[in-house]
Amino acid sequence: MSRNQELFAAAKDMYGNLGVDVEKAMSVLDKVELGIHAWQGDDVRGFEKDSFTLTGGCQVTGNYPGRARNADELRKDLDLALKLIPGHHRVGLQGHQVDRMLPGVDRDGFTIENFRSWLDWAKEKKIGLDIAPAFYGHDKLDHNLSLAHPDPAIREFWINHGIACRKIGETFGRELGSPAIVNFWMPDGFKDTPADRFTPRKRMMESLDRCFAEKIDAAYERDTVEQKLFGIGVESCTVGSHEFYMLYAASRGKILCFDTGHFHPTEQVGDKLSAIFCLMDEIFLHVSRGVRWDSDHVIVVNDELLSLARESVSYGYLDKIHFGLDYFDATINRIAAWVIGARDFQKALLVALLEPAGAKEAERSLDGTTRLALQEAAKTLPWGLVWNEWCERRGVPSDFDFMNEIRAYEKQVLSARG
Repeated sequence: MSRNQELFAAAKDMYGNLGVDVEKAMSVLDKVELGIHAWQGDDVRGFEKDSFTLTGGCQVTGNYPGRARNADELRKDLDLALKLIPGHHRVGLQGHQVDRMLPGVDRDGFTIENFRSWLDWAKEKKIGLDIAPAFYGHDKLDHNLSLAHPDPAIREFWINHGIACRKIGETFGRELGSPAIVNFWMPDGFKDTPADRFTPRKRMMESLDRCFAEKIDAAYERDTVEQKLFGIGVESCTVGSHEFYMLYAASRGKILCFDTGHFHPTEQVGDKLSAIFCLMDEIFLHVSRGVRWDSDHVIVVNDELLSLARESVSYGYLDKIHFGLDYFDATINRIAAWVIGARDFQKALLVALLEPAGAKEAERSLDGTTRLALQEAAKTLPWGLVWNEWCERRGVPSDFDFMNEIRAYEKQVLSARG
């Protein structure tokens, strides 16, 4: 028996003495599918044209070498990232990450032909694909308004883009055998205090109703709507607020998306899950990390992430949550950002799956003292040894080794992109 196997065996015994089935925990983690966000690899630029200005509350800082400049390069980068993330996952696209542009066709006329190579790639890898309409980075985002714009022609353009992405998602779901999440997030809002908050929200509601007018089989496509507290350029009012989308999703039978970077820094998103699941059957969870007014830092294992994972696991929600990652950082190696963030969320889920039941049992007896003592004691348990064993069994490098492959790829591939 190797030293690592001895350490794992000791950890397994320790957890077993506390009533925790380590093998079961690893088996459950095997089944958790993450939506790996493709836009980390191209800095949310898309591939419609060579020149691009990012607008609408999205901002990517840094100029680390090797950004994917086309869909082929992005897929190649994703191949390495998926290889280094344990488990079986899917990939989420933004609506402008096209394989190719067709003459005279803008976002309002996109079809599956703009994404055909993505579909072929996903079939080969046997993974699912999701897509989100891109309501930003375009001339038709006027005064930071899309679906809430007062001009009917501008609203029509964006409504048709939303409809187009739903149909593309339907094709993804049908041909890949896994329903595509089509996530609607709009940057619409106001930098300074608006005189009228109601009318833009009414227009947004009516526009969304038109986007969703066509019924699509849930076996192929699932609609989600994503809130935001505020963002760059919309500091005073976001049209698609949390309250707006929570009520819209509930009244229209849509899936509510929580982005963990879209709330006030003092809000605990994990605490919201139990409240939502009292009345809703499923959610889409965008896992990110907010730092002050920026919503999209690479995930790290901190208290917020551990709380989010614990709340996702503790009440049996894993089959009710669609997990997707959502961050973008161009100050570091983009592939490493994918891998570090995804693996960190998996670590947080593993910690939650390995939680001893004693604290819950004490709480049922209204014994807060014992509950606190056990919660604190659990923080010292050797979950890292279980993580290392899980990675080894799934044929992926440990946390100390995966950067070797990324550095080799950076030298051979990324550096040549200039």
